[in-house]
Amino acid sequence: MRKNPALKLLGGQIRKLREEKGFSQEGFASDMGMDRAYYGGVERGERNVAALNLIRIAQALGVKVGDLFAQVEARK
Repeated sequence: MRKNPALKLLGGQIRKLREEKGFSQEGFASDMGMDRAYYGGVERGERNVAALNLIRIAQALGVKVGDLFAQVEARK
């Protein structure tokens, strides 16, 4: 399966922000009430994540939704 480059960048940014906050992937997904396998797919760029899930992720990280797209915008 070929991953979309923009989704890979988005997932990488989400992973970076999560790691900066010191959360494990499993614990973070669990705290949000999101399936760990689904969340892992988001970070790997395998999921075309819905807007509502992006909002949930941003809220759990304590960042603005736009902060999740920092790397994507930089690659225009």
